[in-house]
This record gives sequence, C-alpha cells and structure tokens, in this order.
Amino acid sequence: MSGVFERDSKYLLQSLPSRTRLHITRGRGARVWDSSGREYLDFFSGIAVNNVGHCHPRVVEAVKKQAETLMHTSLLYYIDPPVRLAEKLAEITPRSISRFFFANSGAEAVEGAVKLAKKYAYKNRKSASHVIALDLSFHGRTALALTLTGQHKYKHGLGAFANYPGVVHVASPYCYRCPLGLDYPRCGVKCAEALEDAINRRTPGEATAFIAEPIQGEGGIITPPVEYFKKVNEVCGRYGVLFICDEVQTGFGRTGRLFAAEHYGLEPDLMTMAKALGGGLPIGAIGVSEEVASAIDAGDHFSTFGGNPVACAAASAAIEAVLDEMLHERAEKLGRMLMDGLKEVQEELGLIGDVRGKGLMVGVELVKDRETKEPADKEAAKAAEHALREGVIIGVGGVYKNVLRLQPPLVIDENDVNRVVETIERSIRSLSKPGGT
Repeated sequence: MSGVFERDSKYLLQSLPSRTRLHITRGRGARVWDSSGREYLDFFSGIAVNNVGHCHPRVVEAVKKQAETLMHTSLLYYIDPPVRLAEKLAEITPRSISRFFFANSGAEAVEGAVKLAKKYAYKNRKSASHVIALDLSFHGRTALALTLTGQHKYKHGLGAFANYPGVVHVASPYCYRCPLGLDYPRCGVKCAEALEDAINRRTPGEATAFIAEPIQGEGGIITPPVEYFKKVNEVCGRYGVLFICDEVQTGFGRTGRLFAAEHYGLEPDLMTMAKALGGGLPIGAIGVSEEVASAIDAGDHFSTFGGNPVACAAASAAIEAVLDEMLHERAEKLGRMLMDGLKEVQEELGLIGDVRGKGLMVGVELVKDRETKEPADKEAAKAAEHALREGVIIGVGGVYKNVLRLQPPLVIDENDVNRVVETIERSIRSLSKPGGT
C-alpha cells in the first residue's frame, strides 16, 4: 500500500490550505508523534482546539462511556448529555448568556447566531436588514460566515457565494497597522466610531447585529485595546443593535480567562463557541440571552447532529478539565512568560515587528523593515519550517501571512515555554544570515 501522502493526494479533495508534510499518528498532552515515532511539541493545538491537550484521559473516558450507551438520536427526543452541557455552559459564560443551541462547527454556530438575531429583530418590528462585521475578521467558510469574514483572500473566485446581501464591514482595531493611520493611545480608539457611522450611514434600514471576535485569530492575533469594546458596547446599546461575540477561537481558557469577553467586561446578547469546546471532538454552540430566546419559536432552528450525545459528553468532560485543572489561570501565567520572552527576542532581532496577544493566544508579526512594516511572509513560513525541524509545531497566519501563531494546549509547562522562545529565536536568527533558511 502506498503512503498516506500519495493516498491523500489521490482520494481527498485537494481544497485545503497549504499543508505541512507531517504524518501525525498519535498525541498525548502537548505532544504528538509522527509515523516514524519522532516526538513534536505541539504549539498550535489543531488550530486552537486541544486546549485540554491531546487525548485528555477525562475526555477519552467520557467518549468511551457515552459511545457504549447512546451515540445518536437527534434532539427530536429528550436526552441527558446536551442538557448537562448546557447547564455547565450557563455556569461559566457571561451572565447575559443563559440558553444554548448545539451545532457541529464554528461556522454553523455563527450562521445560526445571525439567523436567531434576525428573528429577534423581526419580532421586535425591526427591518432586520443588515449585520455589521469587522475587516480582517474570520467567521467561517460557509456562505454567510464567509461573507461576514472580512478577508478577501478567502473569497477569491466565489462571487455571490461569499457576498451574502446585507453585510457591512468596518475597520478592525489593528493598532500595529492602524487602518486610520493613527497611533494608540493618542488616537482615542477612533476606529470604534466606525460602528456608529455604519449604523447611521451604511445600513439602509435598521442594523440587526454587530459580530466580532474579541481577538481576531486568523487575522493575526489582532488584540484590541480594552477601550475598543467598551465603546462598541455603548454604541450597540444606544441603537438597539445586538452584539454577537464570536468566541469560537478564544473560548475555554485560551486567553487566560474562560472567555475573552471577560477581558473587556462584555455581556453579549449572543455568543458563538466551538473549537476547544469538544476537547477534540467537533461541536459548536450558540449561547443567547433570555431576551433573544423569548423571540425564538418552536421549529425556528434545528440540526440533525446538533446536540450529539457523544460530542456533548466530550465537551462536558473538557469543561470539567479546564475548571478542575485551572487551565485558564495556567494560560494567563504561562502566556505572560511567553510574551515576556518573545519581547526580549524582539529587542534584539529587527525581523520581529510586534508581539501581541492574551494568555496562550500569541502572535509574532514578522516584518522586513520596522519603519515600513513590509510584511515578511516568506520569512514567517521559513521560521515555521525551521521550528518544525527542531520538533516544534507552530502556526502561520495573519492578513499578510506573516504572523507566527502560538496557541498551544493549555497543559504546557514552563520548560515548554522556554523551549519555544529559544526555538523561535534560533529560527529568526537563521533568517538574518546570508542564505538563511
């Protein structure tokens, strides 16, 4: 039988992004192993999914137990696992969120949240015409989610599929590359005013909702100043616009809080979750306030696999692991250590333009020149390749593909942090040498 690379090329639709030629066969904690038995420190977590680590014993046991008992019925019937999961989520999400709908992915959760927001607006005699999103955002790859996504590179060649009517984009709070050409904090966070301008001038009816990631992951770990969301929240309240907080990538301890909304004092009307929720299994969720829930009628939304008992059991176990092991507090502590180490490297190496993030969601933006901020995308790719050769897996992303993304399992330790800082330093130093790779 031919190898996995050849079979993959023959049988899978080759629609995926550029991939790392690494055949992973097993994982445990913050480590994975390839087909030759080589060990790697995973500092990307399957794109911020494995917050509790690979194959956490508590999650594995929950999956086994539930799979032996009941694997699927659909929520046309009453079953325990989704109810237990909803109870847990109600305890840990912001106070404004109290009811939940379970989906299968982040994109599904986003689309469902917008649908529920529009139903609420309709019930309250609003036109429900427009949804406002951020430039540089990422909300998924299905039709509406991709339209909400504010990055053109994901929409190339898709025409109307990625241009769902009724979506308006406004400037992202990307302080390192301010879209308004201003400097923080003297700017007064003027980018937040773009939301009010859009409500008044760019939506022909009444805006239904504003959707935003507290930290823009795919955009390059774009971390807004704390004043940004305070201002945005005030605008939403003043105009009766629902706020949808997209916590798909930031949730469940990733940023040093259970949810990134906590950093900004947010109590959203709707919240989307996925990625780390399932402890490695696919599941998404929409959380809504009681007020939004009151506008939803029976039959308004449904999913055959939404609330799958195995996925819900895994999610409950993953949440328990985060809370019992205090992984959010661990992320806050080790995230500070990681950021401090990287900023020391930044002082020595001019290729690093910016280090930013919260908790264990950290971005290192590489530039060819700190004055011009010309993106160093090729250098970022080479740095990730160098790290992989040293046995460390990191991500590369950002609008210009020049940001090293560090989003490890929250079970890492201080030695792992030191190793990654040293690896990145060596990787970037190698690029500064003639012919460096």
